[in-house]
Amino acid sequence: MKIEGFVFVGTRTHARVQMARFVQDVMGLPAVTGTGMDAEVFGLPDGTTFAVTSPDEPGDTERTVGFLVEDIAVAAAELRAAGVECDDDVSESATQRYLHFRAPDGHLYELVQNLT
Repeated sequence: MKIEGFVFVGTRTHARVQMARFVQDVMGLPAVTGTGMDAEVFGLPDGTTFAVTSPDEPGDTERTVGFLVEDIAVAAAELRAAGVECDDDVSESATQRYLHFRAPDGHLYELVQNLT
């Protein structure tokens, strides 16, 4: 599998509003609109994004990382062949296809394929 970079980092927090304000006002990251996610999403100059969401959103980890791949179906097949637990279906937003998987550390991560 060839990982091309990080495309996404997210955090879940009870202080969602305060954290989003901090990321935008103090860290200076601009808000990204139309992501298809229930989260405040901020863009970085290299095209990666940082998302802030509530702890009651689906998932079971406080943070997540999205690894960019060229072909999500091929990468997911490689993970499954290695015995890694993956979502059954690929999800899609306005700009990306993504799939969650559970790494040996027990945490959820994502494979992400850009649509553009």
